[in-house]
Amino acid sequence: MASPEIAPAVYVDRLLADMQQLLDGPLPAVYAQALLRVPRHLFLPERLWLRDAQGGYRPCALATDPEGWMEAAYSDAPLVTQFADGRPSSSASMPSMVMRMLLLADLGATRGPGHVLELGTGTGFNAGLLCALLGEQAVTTLELDPVLAAQGERNLKAAGYAPTIVRTDAAAGWATGAPYDRIVATFSTDRVPAPWVAQTRPGGRIVTPWTSAWCCYGTLALGVAPDGTAEGRFHPFASYMPMRRTLSAPGADTAAPETATTVTGTAALAAAAAGEARPTTTDLSPWAVAGGDLDAEFHLGLTVPGASFAWDTTGAHAHTRLHLEDATSPSWATVDYDGQHADEFTVTQVGPRHLWDEISAAYRQWEILGRPVVGQYGLTVRDQEHTVWLSTPGRTLSKL
Repeated sequence: MASPEIAPAVYVDRLLADMQQLLDGPLPAVYAQALLRVPRHLFLPERLWLRDAQGGYRPCALATDPEGWMEAAYSDAPLVTQFADGRPSSSASMPSMVMRMLLLADLGATRGPGHVLELGTGTGFNAGLLCALLGEQAVTTLELDPVLAAQGERNLKAAGYAPTIVRTDAAAGWATGAPYDRIVATFSTDRVPAPWVAQTRPGGRIVTPWTSAWCCYGTLALGVAPDGTAEGRFHPFASYMPMRRTLSAPGADTAAPETATTVTGTAALAAAAAGEARPTTTDLSPWAVAGGDLDAEFHLGLTVPGASFAWDTTGAHAHTRLHLEDATSPSWATVDYDGQHADEFTVTQVGPRHLWDEISAAYRQWEILGRPVVGQYGLTVRDQEHTVWLSTPGRTLSKL
């Protein structure tokens, strides 16, 4: 294996300065050295998709804009590296978020981790950093997508690293190499799969980005006890693409949950018009529950499982409409703003679940609790049961 390359210092210095703002201080020296030893540009395709001013993406190619491409490669920004069905399906995460995840994994703990399982190889950049920090013999990385697995392996080889790469479904972990001192996911999940807990050594740690049907946000860090219980807190950073479970329907599960919900179809609207639902009113603004307040939306995602939303600003049915749907039943609801009255909104609910009533009750609960922030929530996983708590494990909030 060739000696690892070194990233251009001028770009890394600029990146470290940008990252310092989000990390509330300088990156520890050993992690800064890892960024030098794992050149980010070697882990990126020659065509990237960058955010544009209209909320979409614009291509940036190494062949036509080499300076812009290198600037993007060493920017503290997420970079889309793959599309499926017209939507982002793989990305290179913000370097500051990657580092926050690794810091949260506490890789330098006393009697530091001897074996780390990474879930989701992707571009290979995160696996490269783990190799630089711990040695490639200590790193096993899993990737479901064979194209991404092959590309990640090539990228790692180009950078001078050869961890164990396994093409498999990360939800099942990798029992062959267990137990692990650390398990680190590079995608979000709404539950902690039982194999992850079973394959973590007592005293070990699991770190994974979090998602729910309502809100894709937050990072969970769990410690695993000798009895197999995993417990820990959520942390207020990161929004990662959700875990992919199969490749049978490319792109079917790659959009962020808060934008994946489809607009309620004409058949459902016809059912409402036929009398299956009677419009009511509410004084709770739809923007209060789905307008970007991540603390409120995180609470709703934990306490109203399965409920998701999408905005309709086309004006086809109302000036502005919030759609709610349930992933497990034919239930749906709409909340309409008429463009004039911001103190009263029209609500329609159909199906066995009254989704708006559930969301309203959960939002009121959040207010009564004192509007807690993401970092006040925690999770206990015991015998596959997920218990959400607030502030302390004894203060149960919900079951997932």
